[in-house]
Amino acid sequence: MQEYFIQVAIPVPMRQLFTYKLPESIPQTDIHVGQRVVVPFSHRTVIAIVININQQLPDNIDIKKIKTIISANQEQTQLPSSLLALLSLCANYYQHPIGEVMQTALPALLRKIDTPSALPNMQWFSCNEVNQDDIISMTKKAPKQYQLYKLLLQHNGLSWSELRTLGFSKSQLNTLEQKKIIVQKEVVTPTYKWQDGLNEKDKLSLSTEQAIIVSAIDNSLDHFSCHLIDGVTGSGKTEVYLQAMEQTIASNKQVLVLVPEIGLTPQTLSRFEQRFNVPIFLHHSGLNDAERLITWQQAHLGCAAIVIGTRSAVFTPLQKLGLIIIDEEHDSSFKQQDSFRYHARDIAILRARQLNIPIVLGTATPSFETLNNALQHKYQHHKLTQRAGNSIQSKITLIDIANQPLNFGLAKPVLEKMNNTLVRGEQVLVFLNRRGFAPAINCQECHWIAQCQRCNKPYTYHKGQGLLICHHCAGQKRLPSQCPECGSIRVTPIGQGTEQIEQHLQEQFKQFSTIRIDRDSTRRKGELAKILKQVTNKEHQILVGTQMLAKGHHFPDVTLVVMLDIDGALFSYDFRAAEHMAQLLIQVAGRAGRASKPGKVLVQTQYPQHPLLQDLVHNGYRHFAKQAMLERQYAGLPPFGYQALIRAEANFPSYPEKFLRTIASLNFEHCEVAGPMPAAMEKRAGKYRFHLLLQAKKRSFLHQALAQLLVNIENNEWAKKVRWSMDIDPLDLSW
Repeated sequence: MQEYFIQVAIPVPMRQLFTYKLPESIPQTDIHVGQRVVVPFSHRTVIAIVININQQLPDNIDIKKIKTIISANQEQTQLPSSLLALLSLCANYYQHPIGEVMQTALPALLRKIDTPSALPNMQWFSCNEVNQDDIISMTKKAPKQYQLYKLLLQHNGLSWSELRTLGFSKSQLNTLEQKKIIVQKEVVTPTYKWQDGLNEKDKLSLSTEQAIIVSAIDNSLDHFSCHLIDGVTGSGKTEVYLQAMEQTIASNKQVLVLVPEIGLTPQTLSRFEQRFNVPIFLHHSGLNDAERLITWQQAHLGCAAIVIGTRSAVFTPLQKLGLIIIDEEHDSSFKQQDSFRYHARDIAILRARQLNIPIVLGTATPSFETLNNALQHKYQHHKLTQRAGNSIQSKITLIDIANQPLNFGLAKPVLEKMNNTLVRGEQVLVFLNRRGFAPAINCQECHWIAQCQRCNKPYTYHKGQGLLICHHCAGQKRLPSQCPECGSIRVTPIGQGTEQIEQHLQEQFKQFSTIRIDRDSTRRKGELAKILKQVTNKEHQILVGTQMLAKGHHFPDVTLVVMLDIDGALFSYDFRAAEHMAQLLIQVAGRAGRASKPGKVLVQTQYPQHPLLQDLVHNGYRHFAKQAMLERQYAGLPPFGYQALIRAEANFPSYPEKFLRTIASLNFEHCEVAGPMPAAMEKRAGKYRFHLLLQAKKRSFLHQALAQLLVNIENNEWAKKVRWSMDIDPLDLSW
């Protein structure tokens, strides 16, 4: 009998495929490329992905050592051939083990041996026959329940994950279900006529600039093209996305929308639900494993018209993908910073090229890589220079705080402007990219500072929890009642965090409501959507937050934005620091004056004459970007050069340095080598960290060097004594 052998990808840190034999009980016709199979590996059993099916065993393999697969999964969970090809390209480009790359494309439940069968897609619907007295009563006594009922009345079913993202609670659903106003049903893979789900009623009229962009995208739906929408904040990029999606959905093709953070999901989902009565599914870390599996299954079966997700959603197996949209394409959140260090934007562009479909990148502050491609005419560069409606671009003013006293981090002129804005009935946003109450605590007698011994960095004081928390390794300890060095009780916080600013503003402006929006205050599911809804309804007048508030949010009554503590990026050794700071400043400034009321932005700085700040304030982001890119070009830095960062860490400081020094001694042709050098944060979670930077003028030169490096590492005596990783096209040199 003919024997068949298969090559599979197994999620282990080895850059190779593994060969197994098919048992007689499993016919060759039951095995397909992309299928999940259960195989023995070492002393355990794992899920593997079939990559090749062969009739003959390669000559260099002993048949006696070949193991037999245990079973093959027959459910509809086979990875499409196009996605397999994409993942193989990613493994090759990012120099990462192919098994771990393949696993990234599978939801957590499909990585387990005992995988569930297809999960039911449960959705909520409004009932046909409803007691009108209950509806009248609800409009007066329970407006939130009435809002939920109206939403379900407009849509042909919504899932719990969608409703939770939109800010509704389980108790509201249960109450309406008990009154027989709504009902939950299983939706069994219907054949949707998506063209019937377009809502023309809420369609806005486009400006000339917007109409030209939509027309250009519509004309490219049958071939690959990359469109950069370079639009000032508030210029109506989302409306362009919505109208560009219409033709794709009308053709019964799917749309993938990537957003940088979960924080933008509620707002994006709300806009899309309002416009399209089609199946919309979510994919982000805020969902549980079962919810992510349902999204994966519905996309795979071709039942999800729109998938909205964060970076890992780029691997969703959409059967009829027709358009990809990436909002805030410049955002560093699209770059995975551990394990498989991919960039979702770059992979999305690669996927669009592979499928021969258009992709849209939208931002007010394009990354230099994207802007360079647009200027070289590799991408179609569309500009939106005017804000939508009557809103006017906010004016940025620099407040010199070098020679004036600060009241809890706020200058007196800033507090006066805030008061004037609040008295007019408008809202104020205070931005500080540092959560917690204070970044450190110290003893005023002996100057002791509470430091994390595993990171050699100060603990951040979180007053609400009464804890000192290390933001690097997540270590925690109770706030000491007295100094452990000298016994003094004069232990006080140093500096300000969002928690302290919130407390101070509550005391300063008692007649107004202050709300804090950061990772600590929005930890619970649905809390962010709830707070954003309250802000829109003007229940709070002062918003204090971190960069969660920097992108995409629309607050029509925010007319004053105050930015605190931005000076650190002006003197960073990371060459990208200026770019990231400029993007952040422009994005945060864009939250002001988005409706008809004019907005102002106050930036507190000790260096108001700094060339970067002066250029941004007087000439705008585009002028700054062109000047900064010219500097990069002279230095051969990205996007005019290509980099790889080799990281290494160990329990002893000499190990990673010796490991990287051996690599640095290799003769890399056409490559510059910097290092080894200690990381910006040399010690973290008890590990000592060093890195080595490779840079080349061409991608091919860099990858030749990396191939040479990988061969050397196999024979490197220090390789087993350190934990090392490779980051292609790194965004963060200060890891």
